[in-house]
This record gives sequence, C-alpha cells and structure tokens, in this order.
Amino acid sequence: MMSLNTLKNTSRPHRYLKRVGRGLGSGLGKTCGRGEKGAGARSGYKRRHTYEGGQFRLFMKLPIRGFSNARFRQAYEPVNLAQINDLFKNGDVVNVETLTDRSVFKGRNKRIKILGNGELTKKVTIEAHAFSASAKEKLTKAGISYRLISSNDA
Repeated sequence: MMSLNTLKNTSRPHRYLKRVGRGLGSGLGKTCGRGEKGAGARSGYKRRHTYEGGQFRLFMKLPIRGFSNARFRQAYEPVNLAQINDLFKNGDVVNVETLTDRSVFKGRNKRIKILGNGELTKKVTIEAHAFSASAKEKLTKAGISYRLISSNDA
C-alpha cells in the first residue's frame, strides 16, 4: 500500500538549503559567508549585476558590433480574404483608404498584405502592397482582379 511517507519527488533533484549562522564548525558561522563590513554584509543588500563599484561598466566599454535590419523593416497590416468578403460589396475597390474608412486599422500611411484565410465570393478590385501565395492562388481561381502597389506609390 502507498502512503505519504513513501512518496518520492522524482521530478527534480533535491537541492540542499544553505544553513548559515550555525556555529564556527559549520563553515558558515559568524559572518555567514558575507565577509566583513560593507554593503554586502548588511541585510537588504541587492547585488546589481554588471555594477563595478562606480567604475564604468565593462559592457558599456565594449564596442557595439554587427548590424540589425530592424530599423529598416517595413511592417505590413494583415488583411484576410474573409474580412474583405464581410466588409465590401460587389464592384468595390479594396485599398488602404477604403480599409481605413471601414476601421480595419488606423492611419492611411500603412502597407497592407492580403492573406489567404477564408473565402472571397464578391467581385472586388484589390490594391495592396503584398499578397501571400495562398491569397494569390485563391484570387486567380475566383477570377478576382488584384494589383500590386509598389512602395514608391504609397
């Protein structure tokens, strides 16, 4: 029969607690491993990592290396075919202005990407900065006209 005193924790190894202040023979008596005097010996002391006692920190002295393209990244506002199907009627033009008017997103200086989620049954004209492969496939299969806007036009 299984009882509480026979259960073992097998999920992680047992971590022994550091018992300080239990006499000189324990190895952590008297100053309890904190050394003599100073801020580190006091209660409430928090070590600030990378702090070097007022000296300029090492990571701040090191040069910044490499290049990140993040500053030049062009973000797209995603719009699904299902959203277009819900918001527009036959013969409408889908572009940044009309999507902004229908509160799909805010701001007219956005770049939009049409994604292929859902079905588009209405005959609309789509003008966007990018199209996913699945969206292009669905649009050509349905016979819906779409136009790719270059970044210079926007």
